[in-house]
Amino acid sequence: MDIAILSTGANVYSTKRIADEVALAGHYVDLIDHTKCSVKLGAEKPQIYFGADNITEDFDAIIPRIGTTVTRHGAAIVKQFELNHVFSTARSSGILQARNKVTTLQIMAKKGIPVPETVFSINPDNVEEQIELLGGPPVIIKLQEGTQGKGVMLAESKKSAKSIIDTLYNMNTSILLQQYIAEANGEDLRVIVVGNKIVASMKRTSGLDDFRSNVHRGGNIEPVQLTPKEKFIALNATKHLGLGIAGVDMIRSNNGPLLIEVNASPGLKGIETATGINVAKHMVQYVERNAFRK
Repeated sequence: MDIAILSTGANVYSTKRIADEVALAGHYVDLIDHTKCSVKLGAEKPQIYFGADNITEDFDAIIPRIGTTVTRHGAAIVKQFELNHVFSTARSSGILQARNKVTTLQIMAKKGIPVPETVFSINPDNVEEQIELLGGPPVIIKLQEGTQGKGVMLAESKKSAKSIIDTLYNMNTSILLQQYIAEANGEDLRVIVVGNKIVASMKRTSGLDDFRSNVHRGGNIEPVQLTPKEKFIALNATKHLGLGIAGVDMIRSNNGPLLIEVNASPGLKGIETATGINVAKHMVQYVERNAFRK
């Protein structure tokens, strides 16, 4: 089988791990920088180019690893592969939906998946009312598009919240406000779903000087046993977004687990280190099971 990994970084841990496992499984693997891809329309069949090379017919499957800054272009390239009947581990629509936190939470809320109380608005004149809708400070302020804990701020008072929000509104930045779950105590869960199966899960704990628990922000990691409700949330969140592979983030509250976000290109270093599970191999096996299905 010929498999392309769409990634801008050949030396990124997750990309290298997946490429190694594809090769170990006996398949041909190519790393394709999707930012250097273009699509030609109007011909008899749409053509996909990597630089000057026509790669339209080169691959049986693709594994997208689309970065935040090039989400729309990356998703458009994935979409063209889909239209050309090439199997993808993530649908283009799923990539776009998962990248936007508001869209993800809207879909989850409609499907009955529990999420923290959340407010989003573009009106800078009623910040205090927005905060009160969440029960008052402290509140979490998030950029609608972000990853690895970037663009996540804790405002401990109305004054600090208003200052942050006013600044972001003036920068024409889309944000959301979210209830601060004190009992989570700086911990969250990362669950990796491949196909319809949970293959690994870990608990992340924030460092001493940072409420964010993401590994890239210096958090600690350890394997964790999930409750039946947490398993249900992880599997169904992935399904509702149309993703074959996803990293699902949750927190534990007094009212049960709450979904925070879903990552269509989850990192592997933290989860493989914490659990000792070969997640990349599970991903390759998922491609093997599904690439030639009609």
